[in-house]
Amino acid sequence: MNMQVAKDTVITLDYHVTDPDGEVVDEGREPIVYLHGGYDDIFPKIEEALQGKKVGESIQVKLQPDEAFGDYDAEMVEIEPRQDFPKELQVGMQFEGGPEDGDDDELVIYRVTDITDDKVVLDGNHPLAGMALVFTCTVRTIRPASAEEIEHGHVHDPDDDEETCH
Repeated sequence: MNMQVAKDTVITLDYHVTDPDGEVVDEGREPIVYLHGGYDDIFPKIEEALQGKKVGESIQVKLQPDEAFGDYDAEMVEIEPRQDFPKELQVGMQFEGGPEDGDDDELVIYRVTDITDDKVVLDGNHPLAGMALVFTCTVRTIRPASAEEIEHGHVHDPDDDEETCH
């Protein structure tokens, strides 16, 4: 059965991501599994390039920052008092935070980018924000999506409990 990437199919991709100079940004240890067809499950430009492809076919897509993880936003950088953080603090650690008055939907993952004696610099930008990225993907498998997956707009893991789906 020679399926093609089309709306309402579930695609498994082997992929890796480099920057425009060829430096590896994400070696893609785990394949991406997504529901194809405008469900916002994957970057639209990649989805477009995969349309109609068959198993074993590859694409390479260059994404500008606004087509990937967004532009770097200097306002997402916060400087906080050092004493508000645990003693064992290291650059690269991550904390969840959100606007003081915001609700839980606005949680942002902040990365510690700098630590001084009395201040901690937190960056809420995605680590790949502001970068152009080159995605190389190979279609590993294609299967029809279930009615439920289509209704929910994303792939269901066969091992997942239905309860966890929101």
